[in-house]
Amino acid sequence: MVKSPRHFIYFVLLPLAAVTLLVMPWLGEYRPAWDVVFKPTGDGLDTMIFWKIRVPRVLLAMLAGMGLSLGGVVFQAIFRNPLATPFTLGVAGGASLGVTLAIFLGLNLTILGISGLSLAALLGAMGSITVVYGIARATGNISPNTMLLAGVAISFFFSSLILLLQYLGDMSDSFRILHWLMGDLSRASLDTLLQIFPFVASGALITGFLHRELNLLSINDDLAASCGLRVERMRIILFIAVSLMIAGIVTVCGPIGFVGIMAPHICRLIVGANHRNLVPASILFGGVFLTLCDTLARTISTSAEVPVGIITAILGGPFFLWLLFRKSRNAETYR
Repeated sequence: MVKSPRHFIYFVLLPLAAVTLLVMPWLGEYRPAWDVVFKPTGDGLDTMIFWKIRVPRVLLAMLAGMGLSLGGVVFQAIFRNPLATPFTLGVAGGASLGVTLAIFLGLNLTILGISGLSLAALLGAMGSITVVYGIARATGNISPNTMLLAGVAISFFFSSLILLLQYLGDMSDSFRILHWLMGDLSRASLDTLLQIFPFVASGALITGFLHRELNLLSINDDLAASCGLRVERMRIILFIAVSLMIAGIVTVCGPIGFVGIMAPHICRLIVGANHRNLVPASILFGGVFLTLCDTLARTISTSAEVPVGIITAILGGPFFLWLLFRKSRNAETYR
């Protein structure tokens, strides 16, 4: 851990995020002229590629990475499980099932400028949140373990329904479902940025304001209650707020895994476990990480871009295993 977490955030992560936003739009097979930065409303090819494709895509990757990383921080704190992510709680599974069902049924409609697939994903994610919370309440025990197990069970159940719909669908539907499930930022535009921004901004404001409560929940329920915290109420507030944020991201980008587990753990090693520092550090690191992964995904091949979810999975799989072995070694050390 660094001696001054605030110094690391302000003088390392913040400049790194700014450089990433400034440099990444210029990378790609086609190199637009430098003076295109002064022509945001032009109608040439350079303006089209730089301002209407790459800049929105880099901004979308930054926002999505920030939200996914923040989701991991909050879920790992309120469930006191280092392997908890938004994707283990069934939110992404619900959104994926919603999109799969919409494609299978051929629902091609747009409401208030929002596509039918995005609406289906949002409804699916909200349905998943409701089911997980309902199961926890029905058991009479809204504990971290109960909600975590309910989320994992719902996630597997939704995955089996997605496979069934893929099996019953035709070749075209199966390809569209598979492409969406791999995570994709190619739908980036001003509309998608405006669609995702309120979710990420509200999630960041809520968790930033409640960093002290996150510290207490991550330690012990009894300690948190002795400090005057209404534990169950606060856990539900954070769970719903962050789940809705993740749902908003997944509706646009699809399920992009491992960002919510890699970024928080790397930042925790650098700035420590205090959420006053961990939350902003994870937000910045997650945004930079996903933006770099997406740049690699769209430039690694000249024939066709690779879905960014594949890049994060290739990096995240070994990291997940390292985390498991590291946790196991630490447990043996303290035994």
